[in-house]
Amino acid sequence: MNSGVRILAVGHHAPPAILSNEDLEKVLDTSDEWITTRTGMKRRHVSAPEEATSDLAIAAARAALYRAKLEPADIDCYIVATVTPDFPFPATACIVASKLGAVDKAAFDIEIACSGFIYGLTVAASLIRSGVYKRIMLIGAETLTKIVNRMDRSTAVLFGDGAGAVILEAADADSFLSSELGSDGSRPELLRVAAGGSRTPLTPALLDSGAQYMYMEGREVFKFAVTKMIEATDSALQKAQLCKNDVDWLIPHQANKRIIDAAAKYLDMPDEKVIVNIQEYGNTSAASIPIALSEAVESGKIKSGDVIVFVGFGGGLSWGAVTWRWAN
Repeated sequence: MNSGVRILAVGHHAPPAILSNEDLEKVLDTSDEWITTRTGMKRRHVSAPEEATSDLAIAAARAALYRAKLEPADIDCYIVATVTPDFPFPATACIVASKLGAVDKAAFDIEIACSGFIYGLTVAASLIRSGVYKRIMLIGAETLTKIVNRMDRSTAVLFGDGAGAVILEAADADSFLSSELGSDGSRPELLRVAAGGSRTPLTPALLDSGAQYMYMEGREVFKFAVTKMIEATDSALQKAQLCKNDVDWLIPHQANKRIIDAAAKYLDMPDEKVIVNIQEYGNTSAASIPIALSEAVESGKIKSGDVIVFVGFGGGLSWGAVTWRWAN
């Protein structure tokens, strides 16, 4: 009986509509130079008004299924990591599985913001390694532009929409080497949507105040992100009995180029070994790592046997890292 897990196939999707730095210059007190220097971002993909997170997730899932030469029914469980679900409930994963034609399959969401793919990868790998399921579709999908205040310069320039999917399956050799997850919920006000939950239900007055939009204390989140990405990576490598020199690829959450650079510098990772696509997509939260992975695999960068560190942070506050040995 198989006791390991591998990633069989990847896929990603981004809406065709683009919001560039030049577009933002027209409506905000900002500039292409300011945005690029501070974030590394040049463009973001924006979902259409009628487009929901499940639509992006389905497109990414279909791309992964095509590459795996599988049918939706061949997947035992569907997991969607997102903070922009189609509805408060039911879970977006249920909608994705149903629309793909995978009726009666297990499906659930993970809501841990930008750490969603890291948490999801740990959960999915554990379910397969323990023998509960043979194949799992893990999707990170977001339509963050729908919860961003377009007039708030601190967030409007950062976030975009997209989805990335991976199909995990049981394998004799184990690609999952270690995981480190953590959270600190003592200061949720640093990065959150304040209204719309049971703590603060939406009212007309709150809607008028913009409480339904994302809010972030940028400086505090920046300091937290650099520290936790480094700590989580260190811990994950120790658990895997690896050192920094053993890492072939760093695939970080695409939140800010300066954060990525700081983490890469600590790990002594040269630029050519760090997967960065933030210039094209901006911050797509739970979708950012699987989109970056999908592009790296499609381009032929990642080879069998390569050691990858996936690392991210996000609302919660939350953080995590996974070490993974790629297997074709």
